[in-house]
Amino acid sequence: MAILLSEIAALIDGARLIGSDQVVHGISHDSRKVEPGFVFAAMKGSNQNGYNFIQTALNMGAVGIVIAQANLDTISLLEEISILIVPSVRQNLGIISCAIYDNPSKKINLVGITGTNGKTTTSFLLDSALSASGIRTGVIGTIEVRSANKRYGSTYTTPEAPDLQAVLAEMVENDVETVSMEVSSHGIDQMRIEGTSFRIGIFTNLSPEHLDYHGTMEQYYYAKSRLFEANRCGFVIINIDDTWGRRLAHQVQVPRVTFGTSADADYRIENTKVSTDGTKFSLIHKDSIFDLSTHIVGSINALNATAAFIAATELGAPAEVVIQGISQCSSVDGRFQLVEAGQPSMVVVDYAHTPDSIANLISTVRSLLPPNGKVFAVGGARGGRDRLKRPSLGAALASADCAILTTDNPGNEDPEAIITQLLLGTLDMPPQKVHIELSRSSAIEYAVMNACESDGVVIVGRGHETTIRIGETTSHLDDREEVARAARLLAAKNKSDFNSTSQLSQSDNCAHA
Repeated sequence: MAILLSEIAALIDGARLIGSDQVVHGISHDSRKVEPGFVFAAMKGSNQNGYNFIQTALNMGAVGIVIAQANLDTISLLEEISILIVPSVRQNLGIISCAIYDNPSKKINLVGITGTNGKTTTSFLLDSALSASGIRTGVIGTIEVRSANKRYGSTYTTPEAPDLQAVLAEMVENDVETVSMEVSSHGIDQMRIEGTSFRIGIFTNLSPEHLDYHGTMEQYYYAKSRLFEANRCGFVIINIDDTWGRRLAHQVQVPRVTFGTSADADYRIENTKVSTDGTKFSLIHKDSIFDLSTHIVGSINALNATAAFIAATELGAPAEVVIQGISQCSSVDGRFQLVEAGQPSMVVVDYAHTPDSIANLISTVRSLLPPNGKVFAVGGARGGRDRLKRPSLGAALASADCAILTTDNPGNEDPEAIITQLLLGTLDMPPQKVHIELSRSSAIEYAVMNACESDGVVIVGRGHETTIRIGETTSHLDDREEVARAARLLAAKNKSDFNSTSQLSQSDNCAHA
């Protein structure tokens, strides 16, 4: 892949090139990722100013820089440097990246999945369905980026434009045919997907989230809806059980189908049955009835599986093979992940971090327990985001029989202050229902040690994540590992209690003899 700086300039209104023309082979907005033949996109971020790293990028082999017109006067390294000046680096970064990497999204079937909840699960179910059909697949999302057999960790749900186009180009080189991609509202609003073409777009649902960023639900919805604009997306699959989805179905200007339990859905879900083995349901479309199942537990996953089914069959995969592929998706990392470490109770680790998803998760676990079973919920709230949502998160956690409020990923916020805000949602509940434990490890230990065989424990908010940041310190913490540690402590305690009881019993026998 190679393109001239002058060719890039010709694509952007108001752009101009200073210095000699250069052949460009890549682009990065991170000076540490610059390679020889790259251009460096210098822009101001929330924490760093890219203009301070221009020399670093040049030392790494950059053949030019991209800057905004307004910042031309601040650059002191003008001589002997090729500079592409654009009205806004952020607004044009996607277009530039697409051009440099030769528009890879036009060479594959790209499926974009957006919504508050369900993006990751839907992408994994779709990937499994397509793989079963013999299609070479890729995944871009919260847990990982996977290109054929290569796997990378994810920094963002939706990568920045240069990284996104680079990985799509790599997938094209690897003969990947279809990519399941999570599209976040931040990714859309920050123009990371500009210039990207989606064969199919999926809308899962919308509930209050990221309102510290978007301001209102209207603005949040607007950001999500932009994925489905006619110049970006060719076909849309919409969950109309969700009120925002129903609105979207009336607004999109491209071909679309709807799904859900609603009577007027194009694909209608009926007879959903949930057990610890997974979720089964019937899907009715016109005169056809399909019986689907997934190992992922929860009625919400009937919706996720349906979205995956529709997308896969729309791409030409046979329905019977798609059904088999969905049933073969054994689990999704940190999504209703049952942890069996020898503890007597059911323990579920889940990424749920909105009031709706937490309440639904607790309700699902309760439905799987015996009538006398109790639900213990361990959770908190992220630092630096969605402060107004915290009382609702506290209330959702307290819908369990026992809520253990704890640290999630506080960053530079005071963990105790976060928990105080969570507590505001529990003021009208019996105080014995709420337990506070700042240490997340101790909170998980408390739940596992106190839950009986008939009980269930849900640990929410972090799912697949394995690090936690408190202040400036980032350390390893995996909820699943903490469950295993607590289970070992419980086993040791039970053994100790048994030995003590056994010794008392022997002493009694001797006395009676």
